[in-house]
Amino acid sequence: MLPLPPFVFLREECAMKAVGLYKYLPIGDPDSLVELNLLKPEATGRDLLVRVEGVSVNPVDTKVRAPGKAERTTPHVLGWDAAGVVESVGPEVTLFTPGSKVYYAGDITRPGSNSQYQLVDERIVGRRPASLTVEEAAAFPLVAITAYEALFDRLGIDTEGGCKDCTLLIIAGAGGVGSMAIQLAKIAGLTVFATASRPDSVAWVKQLGADHILNHRQPLRPQIETAGYRFVDYIFNCADTDGYWDSMADLIVPQGKICTIVDNKSPLDQQVLKLKSVTHVWELMFTRSKYQTVDMIEQHKLLNRIADWIDHGTIKSILRETLRPINVENLKKAHAKLESGTMIGKLVLAGW
Repeated sequence: MLPLPPFVFLREECAMKAVGLYKYLPIGDPDSLVELNLLKPEATGRDLLVRVEGVSVNPVDTKVRAPGKAERTTPHVLGWDAAGVVESVGPEVTLFTPGSKVYYAGDITRPGSNSQYQLVDERIVGRRPASLTVEEAAAFPLVAITAYEALFDRLGIDTEGGCKDCTLLIIAGAGGVGSMAIQLAKIAGLTVFATASRPDSVAWVKQLGADHILNHRQPLRPQIETAGYRFVDYIFNCADTDGYWDSMADLIVPQGKICTIVDNKSPLDQQVLKLKSVTHVWELMFTRSKYQTVDMIEQHKLLNRIADWIDHGTIKSILRETLRPINVENLKKAHAKLESGTMIGKLVLAGW
């Protein structure tokens, strides 16, 4: 998608609004995010052209926007969560038709969802839950995919209850991914430990079904033992890989599994896992789309499964705040809120 010079005027059906950047700057800088006037793209191949109605923000947005990268000559549109309506489809599309209501997290190698229209491969798109508003639906995709893949693909937890006697520790239980992981783990029948410290975040993780709340500002081992356990079978760390590495090695059961999603800043000492024969795995929900893996369509399937669980009342809404409309000012507010470290659940922007 190319930016249009200010003197170029197109028919309304050929142009679209978007928010993006040319420079990677702190969010307080006036140029950190800017309004864009772009050509509306056309769907080819297996792509859907989606009319975006709601978007959410995630830590990946702030990390991609962060300073340290060279200035661009073409705009970078962020945003990896969206709910909307299919406007048109490419000739190879088989899963959706124009008018289909959809939700998805997109592909980090392509322009993001902070635009009125977006191209996205149908294989990473799901049907929008019928019971949700656009705002509620936009809160789910990225965190739902991340939590689902982490628990069921990476850690190998059985969705049908085969691990119902097992325990799972979720570090950062009140965040977006943690909020989904708690609910998915309870569907699978696990006993869930979740970390939280503030009264509002503690209440949130309890509401979502966590069995035991651990204060992450205090050592975790004594709190686990107070609950009557020595080890946990699985650990899903959504916050700080380096900071919890030794604690995770201590708390994980021999032959247990740990999954992390946050980059480590220093080399991780693998020796601390060796004596217990512990498995450590990474989860990145963009892997399938980035590398066009043969099982890429699994994200379509899991989003549909999440939608079924939502529509049956098994999964609760994780939306906590909505800003209107989708524009530069509100996206800057959303980025600042994420970077404050106080987010509970998800924040969504809706409407143009």
